[in-house]
Amino acid sequence: MKKLNLKKYTDYIIDEAVKLISVDSPTGYTEGIADLVTREFFALGYKPEKTVKGGLLIKIADAEAASSKAKAGKSGAKATNGKAANDKAQGGLFLEAHGDTLGGMVSKIKGEGRLEVTPLGGMNANNAEAENVKVVTKFSGEYEGTCQLANASIHVNGKYNDTKREWSSVEIVLDEKVKSKEDVEKLGISVGDIVCFDPRTRITKSGYIKSRFLDDKLSVAILLGYAKYLKEEKACPARDIWAYVTVYEEVGHGGSAGIPEGVTEGISVDMGCVGEGLTCTEHQVSICAKDSGGPYNYEVVKALTEAAKKSGADYAVDIYPFYGSDVEATLRAGHDIMHGLIGPGVYASHGYERSHRDGVENTLRLLIGYTI
Repeated sequence: MKKLNLKKYTDYIIDEAVKLISVDSPTGYTEGIADLVTREFFALGYKPEKTVKGGLLIKIADAEAASSKAKAGKSGAKATNGKAANDKAQGGLFLEAHGDTLGGMVSKIKGEGRLEVTPLGGMNANNAEAENVKVVTKFSGEYEGTCQLANASIHVNGKYNDTKREWSSVEIVLDEKVKSKEDVEKLGISVGDIVCFDPRTRITKSGYIKSRFLDDKLSVAILLGYAKYLKEEKACPARDIWAYVTVYEEVGHGGSAGIPEGVTEGISVDMGCVGEGLTCTEHQVSICAKDSGGPYNYEVVKALTEAAKKSGADYAVDIYPFYGSDVEATLRAGHDIMHGLIGPGVYASHGYERSHRDGVENTLRLLIGYTI
C-alpha cells in the first residue's frame, strides 16, 4: 500500500486541537465544547446531531450513498471496502472521542474567603497545585484564581514539604479582595460552581504538543481530521460510520447511550498510554489489547494491528494497567457490539500531558487504513 501524505490533515488536526483545548469543558459543563465541535463539523459539510445528554453524533460515511456512487460510476468517487473486523456483516462503525475534561467544583466556601474544591473526574491535587483557574459561577460571571496548598508560603509554613497534597489540603485563592465567606458570596460564588484549570497549551518547533486535556480533545480533533480526509479525498467507506463525541467519559458513562441503529462495532479514539512497562511512545499510535475493564475484542485488536502494518502506521500494542474507556461504557449499557481502543501516545496522563504530531498522524493513518 502506498503511504499517504497526511501532513496537511495533521496540521489541521493540531490547529483544531489548540482551538478545542481553549474552550473550558470540565465534565458536566460541556455546552461550549459541543457548540464548537458542531460548528467545525458543519464547516466540513457534515450535519451533527446533539443527543439529549449533550453529546454529538455525526454520520461521516454512508454505505448506501457509497454503493450508489460506485454503481453510477460518478467521477471522483472512490468506493472502498473497509478492513474492519466485521467486514462480512458490514455493520455500522462508530468512533468515540470525548469532549469533556477533568476539572473541579466548588464544594465549600471557607471562612477566610478561600474555596474548597471537589474534583470532576480523575483530577489529582498533586497536579492541580499552583495552577491558574477560572471559577465559573451560575449567574455572576467568571473569576480568576489559583489552586494553592493551604498556607502556601514556604517561609511561613514549616510543614510545607511534609503536607500530603489532596483536595482537603489545597484551596482556590481568588484574585479578588475577599477576606470572608460573606465577601465571596457577594461575588455570586456558591457551592456547585465550576472550576476550570488553565490548559497551558504549547506546540514546540520539534512537533511536541504539550497541554492539559489532550485527553481527549486531541482525539476529537483527529476525528475532525479523519472526516475532513473523507470529504476532500472523496473516500467512500463501504459501511456506515459515525463520529460520536461524548461528554461524560471522565465519570464513566459517556458512551452508555445514543448508539445509532445498525452499529456492530465501536472504537474509542482516546489517548494511548506512555509509561514504564509499556512500549508506546508519543510518536506512535497505541492499540490497546486490555485495560482495567478487561480485554478488547480479539478480532478487532487483530484487525487494527493488521491495518497498522499495511498502512505504514508506526504503532504499539499495549496493556493499560489503570484505564477505562467510553466503548466499555457502551458494552456495560447492554449494546451488542465488538469493541476496540486506539489513540496517539500521551505521556503524563491526567497531568500536564505531552504528545507529538507523529502520534497524531499515525492515529489518522490507522483510522484510514482500517476503514478504507
